[in-house]
Amino acid sequence: MIEILQSNWMCALVGAITYLGTTLALWHTPKVQLPTAALAAAVKSEAARPSWEFHNPEVDELIADLQHQRNVLDEREHQLNELAGRLKLEREEITVVSQNVTQMQAEFDRNVVRVGEEEIANLKRLAKIYAAMSPEGAASLFHEMKDDDVVKVFAFMKDGETAPILEVMAHLGPADAKRAALISERLKVTLYRAPSTKPS
Repeated sequence: MIEILQSNWMCALVGAITYLGTTLALWHTPKVQLPTAALAAAVKSEAARPSWEFHNPEVDELIADLQHQRNVLDEREHQLNELAGRLKLEREEITVVSQNVTQMQAEFDRNVVRVGEEEIANLKRLAKIYAAMSPEGAASLFHEMKDDDVVKVFAFMKDGETAPILEVMAHLGPADAKRAALISERLKVTLYRAPSTKPS
């Protein structure tokens, strides 16, 4: 019997029995938790929904980012529309101002008498002729001339020579008095260039 107990297969059998006994003694079965009613309902509702309806936090974040960008673009569009409105108003104001300037320039051009360089010699000669005449004779000649021509001649006469002629013109009648005042007013805005002196 000692031989049987000392045999290899007996040692193996005793080792296997010891192993099984130790394993059974130390074995603990884990407790399985049954799903709660809420978890079961959530699982059931997930299973009931179509496969394309799912919740993904990254998609929600992308949607929120796109919504923010859209809000920013809407705000910018609003600002650009306001700026376009202001620019339209300013353009209209500039148009009105430029039209006013054009009208003022046209009125100024109508009132200003310009003497060309080629006219200066003739106008000086005529001024000497009219200055040598009596004021009454010069006034009757000026009565037949255009206002611009009278102003051009007066521009080359001395103040002492034009004053008596204007006085006679003023005494001819109310219309001539008004014309004399207009001519004296236009004398202030007469423009002419002095002849250029050439170096000898």
